Amino acid sequence: MERYFGFKEFNTTYRKEAIAGLTTFLSMAYILFVNPMVLGDAGMDKGAVFTATALSAALGTLIMGIIAKYPIALAPGMGLNAFFAYSVVLVMGIPWQTALSGVLMSGIIFIFITLFKIRETIINAIPQDLKFAAASGIGLFIAFIGLKNAGIITQNKATLVSLGDLTQGNTLLAIFGFVVTILMMIRNIRGGIFFGMIITAVVGIFAGLIDSPHKIIGAVPSLEPTFGEAFKHFDQIFTVKMLVVVLTFFIVDFFDTAGTLMAVASQAGIMKDNKLPRAGKALLADSSAIAVGAILGTSSTTAYIESASGVAAGGRTGFTSVVTGALFLLALFFSPLLVVVTPAVTAPALIIVGVLMVGVLNKIQWERLEIAVPAFLTLIAMPLTYSIATGIALGFVMYPVTMLVKGRGKDVHPIMYVLFFIFICYFVFLVE
Repeated sequence: MERYFGFKEFNTTYRKEAIAGLTTFLSMAYILFVNPMVLGDAGMDKGAVFTATALSAALGTLIMGIIAKYPIALAPGMGLNAFFAYSVVLVMGIPWQTALSGVLMSGIIFIFITLFKIRETIINAIPQDLKFAAASGIGLFIAFIGLKNAGIITQNKATLVSLGDLTQGNTLLAIFGFVVTILMMIRNIRGGIFFGMIITAVVGIFAGLIDSPHKIIGAVPSLEPTFGEAFKHFDQIFTVKMLVVVLTFFIVDFFDTAGTLMAVASQAGIMKDNKLPRAGKALLADSSAIAVGAILGTSSTTAYIESASGVAAGGRTGFTSVVTGALFLLALFFSPLLVVVTPAVTAPALIIVGVLMVGVLNKIQWERLEIAVPAFLTLIAMPLTYSIATGIALGFVMYPVTMLVKGRGKDVHPIMYVLFFIFICYFVFLVE
């Protein structure tokens, strides 16, 4: 096994890899409880989503470790789950079963472009500035949801939104959780978000705001409410509206995964000649997890930037991911803790993830108006329209227009012109 994973080449040991795997798991374990909460808002069974989250994370991470041999973990992505629940299901009115079919289709497309090695063409077609804008916009959207769930932001008839009642118990609990989590992250405490949720839940129980769990370990929740629903509604995805949904799932996950792979691989010293070895296998692990996750009953799975915490702890090989994947399987038996994970407990995690995602804003060329306008529309429209798809659509429609007016139409990739017409049809369909 040491020879297979290349322990000697990377100067690592079982102990280092195991500690790294545990560190990565603790850094992203919050998704086990946040994902059921988010998808539960779309009407999905929280127990089934918990099981689907753990299984898809375990499977994707194990494939990444064993086949691609990278110390990178996968799980249902933040942002992708928010798009699924709040944009697709609640705003567009698409049943969650059909939305799962859209996730499955995006996974199939991902597998196709990986096998036929055309991912580079697609990744080069979309301007870097729009990628940064989309990531930042999703961050604002997630943070907005967190602030709303915490009661810090509430609905207001006169101004649409306003500051909520900060003396309300659950709002105070969420603020406490946010402060505690931020303090731990500033102090570089590994798994700060996860431990912040635990501390917040415990304080909530003692304050009488959260019911105590009857037990900590229990039977694995059944997948029956969600398993296979993606197949049953597959024929309903061939509409303009669902085409945009599938495209959004695909685009967001594609660049999220690509960016994470490059960042973590660089940190681990895996990059060779500025290229990513076994990139095809890594992307295949991600796309396989998307398809399987959709069948099990969860939103798109993606590579997690939290894997960098495991690399910082010494992880260098796929054995780190094997340990993380095994821990996700073990986590299946801790579903009774779902009862203590209320919106007040998850809100700080959502806000902090949003903070981390907007960090790429400084990479956008704001001084160039032909780029700044579509980038701004992309990121601002997501929280204001409560739709990631609308933000991406506005940016992708405006970009070719501003570039043509600037006299730089030849710099726009043909694929962007195709997407321009697709998203125009999307807006027309919504008006109808």
